[in-house]
Amino acid sequence: MPKMRTHKGTAKRFKLTGSGKIKRAKAFKSHILEKKSPKRKRNFRQDGLVHTSDEKVIKKQLGIG
Repeated sequence: MPKMRTHKGTAKRFKLTGSGKIKRAKAFKSHILEKKSPKRKRNFRQDGLVHTSDEKVIKKQLGIG
């Protein structure tokens, strides 16, 4: 059987935390920024966490578990 491959698109977008959760970047921060408030734009800089229902698929793509 061939080796499991890491999905490189997924590997570039997600990182694993020490506790095993998956970190992700927030969406909606790249364009049409004039109408968004400074507070909202500031909050886009913080990393979010992947929802638990999506973790299984992403971990499989990363070659974990």
